[in-house]
Amino acid sequence: MPGLDGKATSIFAGKVVRKDLVRKVKVGANVPVFVLEYLLGKYCATDDPAAIEAGLRVINTTLSENFVRPDEANAVQSKVRDKGKYTLIDKIKVRYLSDDDKHWAEFVNFGHKFVHVPEQYMRQYDRLLMGGIWAQVNIRHQYDEEAKGKKSPFWIDDLKPIQVASFDLDEYRRCRMEFTTDEWIDLLLRSIGMEPLHFERRLKLLFLMRLLPLCEHNYNLVELGPRGTGKSYAYQELSPYTILLTGPTTVANLFYNMASGKIGLVGMWDAIGFDEVADLQKMPKEVVTTLKTYCESGAFARGKESMSGMASIAMFGNTNQPVEVMVRSSHLFVPMPDVIREDMAFLDRIHYYLPGWEVPKMKVEFFTDHYGFVVDYLAEALRELRKHNFTETIDRFFSLGSHLNARDVKAVRKTVSGLIKLVYPHGEVTREDVAELLETALEGRRRVKEQLKKMGSFEYHQTSFSYLDNDTREERFVGVPEQGGRDMISTDPLAPGSVYTASVDDQGKVGLYRLEVGCSPGTGKLKIAGGVEGPMKESIQRAYAYLRGQKGKMGIAQAVDTTDFHVEAIDLLSNRVPCEAGMALVVAVYSAVKKHSVLSGLLILGDMSIQGNIKPLRSLAEPLQVGMDNGARKALIPLENKRHFLEVSGDIVERVDPVFYSDPMTAAMKALGMT
Repeated sequence: MPGLDGKATSIFAGKVVRKDLVRKVKVGANVPVFVLEYLLGKYCATDDPAAIEAGLRVINTTLSENFVRPDEANAVQSKVRDKGKYTLIDKIKVRYLSDDDKHWAEFVNFGHKFVHVPEQYMRQYDRLLMGGIWAQVNIRHQYDEEAKGKKSPFWIDDLKPIQVASFDLDEYRRCRMEFTTDEWIDLLLRSIGMEPLHFERRLKLLFLMRLLPLCEHNYNLVELGPRGTGKSYAYQELSPYTILLTGPTTVANLFYNMASGKIGLVGMWDAIGFDEVADLQKMPKEVVTTLKTYCESGAFARGKESMSGMASIAMFGNTNQPVEVMVRSSHLFVPMPDVIREDMAFLDRIHYYLPGWEVPKMKVEFFTDHYGFVVDYLAEALRELRKHNFTETIDRFFSLGSHLNARDVKAVRKTVSGLIKLVYPHGEVTREDVAELLETALEGRRRVKEQLKKMGSFEYHQTSFSYLDNDTREERFVGVPEQGGRDMISTDPLAPGSVYTASVDDQGKVGLYRLEVGCSPGTGKLKIAGGVEGPMKESIQRAYAYLRGQKGKMGIAQAVDTTDFHVEAIDLLSNRVPCEAGMALVVAVYSAVKKHSVLSGLLILGDMSIQGNIKPLRSLAEPLQVGMDNGARKALIPLENKRHFLEVSGDIVERVDPVFYSDPMTAAMKALGMT
């Protein structure tokens, strides 16, 4: 038996299983994976082919003869009555009824809620009282002559769990210490069915990130990527404590049903996965607003009640474009439904954005044939670890940089805590171990923040995430691999008639556009493309009316009279913030007529009235910050905004050269480098 397999089977005897056998048996058995794996761990924990074959026969026989299907409930009850005794496999729950002062067992598929159960089993298997367990049960039929309250003819003689019925976290931690970090990560990957030999360290950690909501309460994860990469697998097969929503839901189902007085899914499950995040679009708006509140604090209000839940939220969605295209043309939340795509307050509550495009599509060779944990055992470990907290571990070695605000710090701490629970559950970590996990956490949270910045909101412009070594005070910065979009404003000269422009709205959000003016023979008409509307369309029409009135003074009268101008505006940030682009239109038309490109890397700011009076911007800091982040090296700025230059950060002053203007003609000449 190979090294890691031998080590796993000896240290975790009966708690590991060969994953290729699971796939083989799963095809023909309609029982939960964790039940199959428990049986395989019990009967096939060997590398002897003959013993494995014998074990598989026992399992198949056991399932075929004893597994109860829900549609057979009546027939099996009759069979128990006729035979007197019967052995069956079913999920058993136990509840206490105060009216009878007695515990009753409920058989889910057998279809009976009142079965006599010996008291010893509740003490022996505590999970009977906490949601129930799958078990192999010897049941007998006997007239109930002693009962004072409810009577039932069914009695449990013997009960053998076929999933983990009790869990010892201390033992799990002690056993972890027998493995190196690399061995443990490989064992965890094999436990979810993947063969680690095909993946590099970074990809292994990304696979483990999918499990983080299972061991960290109130954790918010998003993974967007191509189809067929196994995004939601963990929420379907790995744990009996998670639920995967595959369609729209309601506030009553998800949070609290005021009619029945029962708490919803957030109070019943450890993690809730949204298989298609696009389904949020079909849900009532109330679901999204309540979810936004819940993702912040774990609390929500329904009626007169304020309640809380511990469930983590995981949202999965499919991307339809390569990441390079999304980075260059918009932002990485584009696959999200409209109802939350532009809701920056909601998106800011996401603790980690997992780059699904880095995960390869599942191939047969990626599945492991080696030993991994019985998933029910791993699920119990992760559930037990939810009660523990490692958020302060960072402080032993590092402190976080100045660009992280309160939400960023919370997200990073929760991610590091969850990764420690997965990789170092015994709590013994070195400086290098924490640094690796911390960089992973910072990257995932920065990916969220970068998209918020690209949407044009100035409040999110601080994205240079870093951490400092407490001993040496050395500061290390953490980027994101796909960090692009900084060259949306090209440093190469644009074609004549094309310019970059930006403006800021009253909420501090920035619109960044490329304005393109094309010429065709005509009579001086302005033809604006369909996507241009609102304040932007009005500002363009105003500027063109001024330009027609001043065409003689500007030396372009003949060209304007014999040309039709076609105007299109491309929203580079895809955030739909309207842009007052009067000055940009004047410069673009002048450039098109003169067949002369504007200066490379130039961003044009400012608007104008119909008489040519310059309208300054509300503020300079926001549009210059967004411009700089996207590649601007020069900015054409109204002279009246010169006093606002004092509010601009030193970083911008150093990297973006200001070019001031006081009238449209000066602006056009300076933009083309003619003065």
